[in-house]
Amino acid sequence: MSDVSGFAAESNATARILILGSMPGQRSLDENRYYAHPRNTFWDIMGELFDAGREHSYAQSLSLLNKQNIALWDVLQRCERQGSLDSAIRSEALVINDFASFFTRHTEIHSVFFNGKKAYELYKKHYADNTHQLIALPSTSPANAKMSFSGKLEYWARLREALVSS
Repeated sequence: MSDVSGFAAESNATARILILGSMPGQRSLDENRYYAHPRNTFWDIMGELFDAGREHSYAQSLSLLNKQNIALWDVLQRCERQGSLDSAIRSEALVINDFASFFTRHTEIHSVFFNGKKAYELYKKHYADNTHQLIALPSTSPANAKMSFSGKLEYWARLREALVSS
């Protein structure tokens, strides 16, 4: 078992949407960037929806999401896990990020989208949120190989709809 710590939130004060994963995978931790695994479709989806894909540098992609008022973070600040799979997270050894402080600084956020079921379940279990719309989306992880890219993109298009309707 390894003690794993996540990243700081990537956000700006005008963010209206927060995307939460559970905890960065080992490849992301090694490269110090969100969704670094080459088979993770997150950046491909962000490219299709917001022109914030892999054709840009990581810093440029983050900047493009910030301009769209989209923040990135994870539910967990720290956990124990062997490998990268969410199923390997030990439930008795996890620390949740400080969402109360985050939302105090980001008052424009109206929707929280979850990159996978585990992130949604952890958030619901450990943080009482009656203020934001909560939307679980299919994981972009390569472990979620049962869904096609186009299938994932169809679900993830709800991000764009949420920005337009707010």
